Formats: sequence, C-alpha cells, structure tokens
Amino acid sequence: MAELKMLAIDLGASSGRGIVGSFDGEKLTLRENHRFSNDPVITNGRMYWDILRIFHEIKQSITKTVLEKDNVTSIGIDTWGVDYALLDKQGRMLANPMHYRDTRTEGIVDYVEKYFSMDELYNKGGIQRINFNTIFQLAADMRDNPEMVAQAERMLNIPDLLNYFLTGNMANEYTILSTGAILDANTREYAFELLDKLGLPRRLFGPIVQPGYKVGKLLDQVQGETGKCNADVLTVASHDTASAVIAVPTQEEDFIYISSGTWSLMGTELKAPLINAESNRLNLTNEGGAMGTIRFLKNIMGLWIIQESRRQWKREGNEYSFAQMETWAKECKPFQSLIDPDHPSFATPGNMPEKIREFCRRTGQHVPETVGEVVRCIYESLALKYRKTVESIESLMGKKAKVIHVVGGGTKDKFLSQMTADACGIPVAAGPEEATAIGNLMMQAIALGAVKDLSEARKIVAASFELKRYEPSTDRNMWDEAYGRFCALN
Repeated sequence: MAELKMLAIDLGASSGRGIVGSFDGEKLTLRENHRFSNDPVITNGRMYWDILRIFHEIKQSITKTVLEKDNVTSIGIDTWGVDYALLDKQGRMLANPMHYRDTRTEGIVDYVEKYFSMDELYNKGGIQRINFNTIFQLAADMRDNPEMVAQAERMLNIPDLLNYFLTGNMANEYTILSTGAILDANTREYAFELLDKLGLPRRLFGPIVQPGYKVGKLLDQVQGETGKCNADVLTVASHDTASAVIAVPTQEEDFIYISSGTWSLMGTELKAPLINAESNRLNLTNEGGAMGTIRFLKNIMGLWIIQESRRQWKREGNEYSFAQMETWAKECKPFQSLIDPDHPSFATPGNMPEKIREFCRRTGQHVPETVGEVVRCIYESLALKYRKTVESIESLMGKKAKVIHVVGGGTKDKFLSQMTADACGIPVAAGPEEATAIGNLMMQAIALGAVKDLSEARKIVAASFELKRYEPSTDRNMWDEAYGRFCALN
C-alpha cells in the first residue's frame, strides 16, 4: 500500500504535541512535529485551561504538516478526561473550560447526594467516584452559576470542543463522555435519570458518536491560517487512556495495563461493564474503549506527585533532572516511609514534599527529608498501590495476571518499572512510550480502512516499537512486609 500519513494531536495535562504517523502497511513510524507546554491559568481563585492557546498550538502543528509537505490524510485529537466547555446558541463558549483540579468541586458529593446516592450513581455509570468527574462539575455549575447553564445550548468535552473549532461541526465522542459518570455504562447512552434530577437541560447533551467518526474538513478560516490541508478530522478514542490502551502490544484477552503518566490508569479490557457491590467498594471504573470495549480500571494519582515535587524544588532554586532524582533515590534505605498516592492531600498543587512529610508525621513514620528519600517514598508507594490494584482486579476477574504492560511516558522510568515487577511479583513489559499518540494514529488507520481491527493494530504496534521486560526479584519478604504496612495506611 502507499504510505499513509496521519496527524495525532496528543494533549496531556501538562504538555501537548503533534505527531505525524507514517504507516506503510506493516509498521508505524512517528515524527514529532510540534511540542508545547499546556499550563493552567489561575485567576480570581479559579483554575482554567488556556483553551485558545491550545487551539493556536494545534494550528501550528497543522501548519508544519503543510510546510513539510506531509499530505496527511486525517487528523485526530486525544486529551485528558472529564473537562468540558458550555456553548451558547451561537456556538460560542460561555467561559473558558475549568481545570479538573479547580477547588469548586470540594464537598460537591454532599451536594449531589441531595438528589441521588453515590450507590445509585455507581450502579448506573460504573465510574470510580472522584469529585471532579463531569457530573460533579456540572452539578457545581448548576449550584454556583445557574444563569450560565440556562444560557448554554451544548456541552462539549475538550477534544470535541477542539474538533469543533477546527471544523465548525459538533460531535460528542463516546470514550471521552464515558469518563465523567454521565453515561449509563450498559446502554452507553446518557444517564438522563440522574442528569434530570440535577436539573441539567437535556439539550446540552448531543448525539453520541464512536471513535472513527468523520467530523469534517478544516474550516476555510482555519486553512487560511494553516495553509491548504485537505485532511479529514476524525474522532479517535479521544480520551487519552482509551487511545493508549489501543497501543498495548498484546494478543492476550486478559491483560493488565498501566497507562503511566501524570495519572496511572491501571486496569484490563472487557467486552461488557463489570458493576457490582465489590467493584463499587473497591472504587473501580468502567470507561468506554475503542471498538465497543470497556476499560475496567483504577485511576491512581501517578507521576503527578513526583512532577509536583520537582516543581517545588525548582521554585526553591534547585532544578533536578529525573535521572539525578532516581540516582539519589536508589542510594536511600528502602521502605522507610510510605504514602497512599490517592490521599486527597496529594490531589492539588502546592508544596508536595512537605505534604508527603506531613502525611508521614501523621501516620507515625520516618519523615523523609532529602530529595532521594522523598522520591524513593513516592516510587515505592506507587509500586505498592499497583500491587493492591492488581489484586483487586484479579479477585473480580477470577484470574491471575501473567504480565503487566506499562505504556506511556512512565516507561522511561526504569526504576519504577522494576519496582512494579518486584512489588507485584509479575513480569513487566514496558513500552511503547508514545502509546497515546500511537493509539490515536491506529484508530485513524482503522477508520480509514488501512487496519482491520484492534487485534491487527496491536500486532502492528508490537512489530513497530521496542519493548523492555522486567522480571520480579526472587526476594519477596521485604516487599511483603512493606505491603502490609502500606495496606494499614488506608
């Protein structure tokens, strides 16, 4: 086949990039053509996404495909989940999209429980309860700014909003909608029984489309800025984790994955939702995947904790590389201090090393003082959280995991990958690093008819990118003892 070129716009919570994918029928190759910082803006006590700057940067990436004569056939956008914009009857944003870490949803669960219980919410949507889920953000809008909701004609999640900016056409993509607890997990339609109770107008929620839907061509105005680009804008699995799971290089059905980045999304792939009292107790989530699949997973705070610690040290005048931090961590005594990565105190920006010290003081542990001690505490705690999550998934599935596939940016962290294998007692296969962009591109290729299905896409990924394997250590005693102490923290 003639070489197929596609553009993936991959937006994370701290950075974004454009990646040109070239597919020759057997292998996929990548070339990053644009990278930019994605920085939230805090003003008057509220935290927003700088969505117009993000859109500007997307156009820069498209411009580069034109200048470099890539002749891309299609464009797909993936982003983080849950966040959205409200638009009026003229299709104009009523406000910049709020950041999921904004504090307006603190205490929102108590407010929502005036309308329905959390069990009712989970039994309908099967989504892990986190106070920034879309349903809680919409409830906060209804409580705090009902006039804006009354003006709103449509809600679009972030990738759908950016597709609209590019094409002028609105579409609500399934995988991104599924992250916010506003869908019925079984029917895969809006959970209007719950949305109605909150007083949310049904007009906000447009027709649901699947990954691979053609949204449209670039607007003439956009092409006036970017240069002539005849690409189709397609919906991909537009939640970044949904894209990353497409790129898990396996042919097994019962695999465990970690999409490792700012968040660690750890789970498996199912054909239907798994919603029962035990999954509710364990707070596991059922999110939509590509080609009718369900991502049964746990949202874990992930590398956010170390990223925010590094930002704090930089604010103090000390800029450390990840390699330096890893070296210092290796030199420290193991298992002196442990934290629960998902404790609410670690969810918001601020002095993360001090938050970790305060958690350790409060729980009667050694207080980590050096950079190495803090970093080792974070890594060991994450690895032990992964073990706890694996055990939860295994108990619900009634099957033992044979390997853990780690994909995404976190695969660069070899120390954490080895710790994950050691903590869980299961081999780790790490790679590919660019899983989200790869999954984005593979979904475009499926939509264009160049790739048959998910199974074929995963074979192509395995053939195209190098993987690294980590075997668990034979000495389990130290990890088992630490795991007991870790479980006692919760």
